[in-house]
Amino acid sequence: MSLVELRNVQAGYGGAPILNGVDIAIDASDIGVIVGPNGAGKSTTLKAIFGLLKVSEGTVSFDGQEITNWEADRLVPLGLSFVPQEHNVFTSMTVHENFEMGAFTRRDDLSDSLEMVYEMFPDLKAKRRQNAGELSGGQRQMVAMGRALMSKPRLLMLDEPSAGLSPRYMMEIFEQVVKINKAGVGILMVEQNARQALAFASKGFVLASGQNRFTGTGRELLDDPDVAKSFLGG
Repeated sequence: MSLVELRNVQAGYGGAPILNGVDIAIDASDIGVIVGPNGAGKSTTLKAIFGLLKVSEGTVSFDGQEITNWEADRLVPLGLSFVPQEHNVFTSMTVHENFEMGAFTRRDDLSDSLEMVYEMFPDLKAKRRQNAGELSGGQRQMVAMGRALMSKPRLLMLDEPSAGLSPRYMMEIFEQVVKINKAGVGILMVEQNARQALAFASKGFVLASGQNRFTGTGRELLDDPDVAKSFLGG
C-alpha cells in the first residue's frame, strides 16, 4: 500500500483547473521528486494533498485512507507535514520557538525531537536564541524543515527547498533530505534543480500542463533522452 496516492486529481484556484488528472504514488521509503516547467502544476500538487485548494475530481489517499479535501489541521495529526517555498518561518520568533511551534499538535515530551533536529542541523544550535528572520536563506530553510519535523511526520512535503540558495546550501539541504528519509520519513518534493534532485530520488514525476508526462525512478528519468531534451536542458 502506498503512503500517499493521487488518482486522476484535478484541481485549481477557480476557472480552468491547473491539475488535469495527476497520478502520483510513493511509499514510506521513497524520496519522490516532482519536476517540470513553470506552471506545470508542481506546487499545486502539494497544496492539493495538504488541503490548501479544492480537488474537483479524483482522490487523494494517505496510508489507504481517502483524505481528499481534508483541511490541514486534520492532516498534521495523521502524519503529513508541508514546508511551503515562501513565508515558511516565523521571522519574529527565535529558532527554538519556531521548533516548538512545529509541535503544536503534540502533548508529549519534546526533548528527544528537539535534540534530533539540532543534531540534524548543527548550524542552528548556536543560533537557537536568534530570531529566524535574521538568518541566511539556507539557514531559514533548515529552520522550516526542522519545524516541520517536530510534528513527527510520516510524510514530509517540500516545495522548492533549494530555491534561491547557494550551491553549498543546496547540497546541504539535499543531504538532509536523504537523512530524513533514511530515518523513516517519506519525502515528496518539488524541485527546480531537477538534475541534482533526480540523482537521489527513488521516484520521479515530470509534470507538464497539469498532467504526468513521464514517471520512473530518478535514474530512469535522468537517462531518458526525451526527458533530458524537453525538461533538463539537453
